[in-house]
Amino acid sequence: MEAASALSRLGASAALIEEKDKLGGHVAQWYRLFPDGHRSDELLKPVYDALEGIDTYLNTTVVKVEREQNRYQLTLSTGTTLDAGAVLLATGFSLFSAQRKEEYGYGIYDKVLTSLQLEEFFISGKGLGAKSEEPLRIGFVHCVGSRDEKVNNRHCSKVCCATAVKQACELKELHPNARIYCFYMDLRMFGRYFEDMYFQAQNKYGIQFIRGRVSEVSENIEGKLIVKAEDTLAGQPLRATLDHLVLMSGMERHKRAPETASLFNIYFADDEFYQNGDAYNCNLLSKQPGVFFAGACTGPKTYAECMNEARSAAVTIYKYLQQQ
Repeated sequence: MEAASALSRLGASAALIEEKDKLGGHVAQWYRLFPDGHRSDELLKPVYDALEGIDTYLNTTVVKVEREQNRYQLTLSTGTTLDAGAVLLATGFSLFSAQRKEEYGYGIYDKVLTSLQLEEFFISGKGLGAKSEEPLRIGFVHCVGSRDEKVNNRHCSKVCCATAVKQACELKELHPNARIYCFYMDLRMFGRYFEDMYFQAQNKYGIQFIRGRVSEVSENIEGKLIVKAEDTLAGQPLRATLDHLVLMSGMERHKRAPETASLFNIYFADDEFYQNGDAYNCNLLSKQPGVFFAGACTGPKTYAECMNEARSAAVTIYKYLQQQ
């Protein structure tokens, strides 16, 4: 969206092709974004507003691509054909399916949910369960489907640690008496103000951080979750009884990425994201002339990084078109 509106402002004609029934991608499914809690709908509004006059195709995919000299003919699933001097792939990512990590009990126990499902609770204004005198005990598991060779995802998903800290603080605001635990491998709070958010989580909200991977989740006769883990800092096993467990599902390549790669004759890197042509001077380039990348299709990125890449891609594409 940002790239299309930027190209339009530069004087180029842009068209948006979206496979879903609305624009906004994953960001539209989030309530607030880290590090300072801005609401996603407020951030997206000016992006939506800037699309006025830009052709947008919803519920649409590209089914055929033909290249002739420096032009691309795109046949859409609707039967429409578009002629383009350049193509920007901003296809994003898919969330790791938590069912693939059976030891965490997702899809087996009702009280095990994903970070996306928790965000839906925030959007609806609901907390996790009815208020009671007994404080809720809630756990977060970091790196679900990331940094995990067993599922062939060795990469870090970059945003999971910050998202866990953000969501833990939000839950504490909804349930002030809750006891909240974050089970992590390594905390990667790399961005500006991210470390401040982590500091606040500990000192203002009392979130407890436990370094260790969860090994098993089960349910007792009372419907409580029994979580087994290892506290690697203390060097001893740990067993916790929780009311809810939130799995921080990581990013992996989009489910339709192989299909798109085949259409445009592009390739994947070792991490299964698209292989860019120049990882140093311009990671927006593919190895095919006239095909460019932006956003999380080339690896996990934050909202701000995706927006910056979109603007950069617009300028790069405009210069490319001027030279044709």
